[in-house]
Amino acid sequence: MRWTSMLAVYFLLWFLSLFLVLPFGIKTAEEAGKELVPGQAESAPAEFKPFRIFGTTSLVAAALFALFYANYVNGWVDANTFNFLFSPPANVAE
Repeated sequence: MRWTSMLAVYFLLWFLSLFLVLPFGIKTAEEAGKELVPGQAESAPAEFKPFRIFGTTSLVAAALFALFYANYVNGWVDANTFNFLFSPPANVAE
């Protein structure tokens, strides 16, 4: 696999991981015991920690990429694994 393809797959997994990681560890102002800022939605997070989110996202994406690359090298799951989904049933009585 070319390094550019590996980089592209990593960034796709990174953005997928970002949306998986975002909701974890978030507290609203009410849950954190803080006052709402005028105009702030009640469901808005009390604190935003981008470096923690980006770090966690990078670790999750690295783990997913390692699984992807191991599958690519070893061929555990390929297109033929899901062949039963697309092949017509055999010996169907009419």
